[in-house]
Parts: sequence; C-alpha cells; structure tokens
Amino acid sequence: MGVLGRRSKSGWERTSDAVATPRTEPVAFWCPVSGPVLSAGSRRLPTHPERGSVSKKEQTGQMFTGIVEELGTVRAVDVVGEGRRLVVGATTVLDDVALGASVAVNGCCLTVVEWGDEWFAVDAVPETLERTTIGDLAVGDPVNLERPLAVDGRFGGHVVQGHVDAVTEAVAVVDQSDGSRWLTFRLPDDLAGQVVEKGSVTLDGVSLTVASVGESPTGGGTFDVALIPHTLEVTTFGGRSPGDRLNVEADVIARYVAGLLAAGRIPVPTVEPFEKKGGD
Repeated sequence: MGVLGRRSKSGWERTSDAVATPRTEPVAFWCPVSGPVLSAGSRRLPTHPERGSVSKKEQTGQMFTGIVEELGTVRAVDVVGEGRRLVVGATTVLDDVALGASVAVNGCCLTVVEWGDEWFAVDAVPETLERTTIGDLAVGDPVNLERPLAVDGRFGGHVVQGHVDAVTEAVAVVDQSDGSRWLTFRLPDDLAGQVVEKGSVTLDGVSLTVASVGESPTGGGTFDVALIPHTLEVTTFGGRSPGDRLNVEADVIARYVAGLLAAGRIPVPTVEPFEKKGGD
C-alpha cells in the first residue's frame, strides 16, 4: 500500500510499488449505448472502437477543483481505431471507483471503463487526442489525477470542468533561491483576455494563480506562474522543462463572459468623446 501525504493546494502525494491484479467479481452497470450490461472478469465497459471514450458533451454534471490527489503512472497505451486506451497505475483515486466514473487525467475529464487493483483504464477519442496532450503520453509517464468534487468536499482550488481549452508550451523555467520555480507559458490566441493576472488557470489539471501576463520577445502573449516546492514535488511540474506541452483550461467564468461577448449578449459600453464648451 502507498503512503498518503497531507492534502494541500497542490494535492496528495502517494508512493506505491504494488503490482496490479484484476478484480474478478462480476458487476452490473449501465452502458449509454446498450443499456444494462453484466460483465465478468475485471470490471469493464464494452469497447467501442468507433466511439472511444465518452465525449465532452456526454461528460456533464462533473466538477473538479484542480487539487491533484495523486501522481499516477501510465502503464499501457493501446491503439483502438483512431483512439487510444490508457491504463494508469493509481491508488487514491480508486478508493471509491465505479465503472463510468470520471477521473481528470492531466486536467482532461475521462471515463473509467475498466479497473483492477491499483490500476484503471480510460478511453480517449480522436477529438480528445487532437485537442489535448493525452495522445503524447507514453508508458512510464507520470500524470496528475483528481476525482470530481464530492458534495461534502472541501473546495480548495477553483471551478474546473476537465474540458481542455487549448494546449500551451513552456517557454521558460527558472529556479528561485527559495526552492520555488517560475514558469512562463505561451498564451494561446483563443484564450487572450481569459487568462488574467491574479486570476485562476488550470494547467495539466492543477489549479494555479496567474502571476503575470506579458508579451513574448518573438511575438504573441505569455503568462507566468510561481510554484512552491511542495507543488513541484507532488505534481508533474517538478519535471517540466522548456518545450513541454501542457493542457490549459481557462477559468469557467472568463470562458462564459467571452462567449457572451462574442455572441453580442453583453452590450459593450461606448464612450462619447468629451467636448469642451466655450468658456470652460
């Protein structure tokens, strides 16, 4: 069994060297395609190569907070048509796992389709692979994991949907004298105005505060975050370097405001030019 650390802004830390073995008891569950299903062997949902995992539109009613519960490890990556099935080693997020449950993997909300002792499997459809870094994952890679917030859970981060908006790239990583680290990322054009100084942003599933927003010397916007040593220790950020790609999710409030503005649902005030009157 792993050792569970204290939960903080950045999440849990747990280490484990146990070998996964599948559970063998049968289980009944509901499949959104075929209805009630009884499965024997390891707990699993039927594989639909043409569908992959449940799409973003089907993933409703879930909310995360960007508080990573543990670092998982990719154990297998299988090609399923144009999609992928990932097997991830984990412990904490399996405490109350159920078939069809959601788990945020590097900030991407995915559905548990099979699980056993200290592992679970998720499917990623072509759209997920195209819009996130899930397709970049290889065996042995660490991943940030979080379950949806429970009704009686502590709200420690900010509202995170697990719907990745874009992929960013680390531009610079600078170690500080106190052991913290300053990271600069490219600001995707589509998120301009939605990532603001002292606002919240989710990077690879971690709720972070934007330290500053600026311009790159080579053109385009950038934004910075400052990470304490604990965050570096219990998330994937401890191994990040320039050129790495990360999933970005903008703050949901900023996302809706941007959408309303684009649709013309929020009137933009106009400022009348000031005219001087004679004698004033």
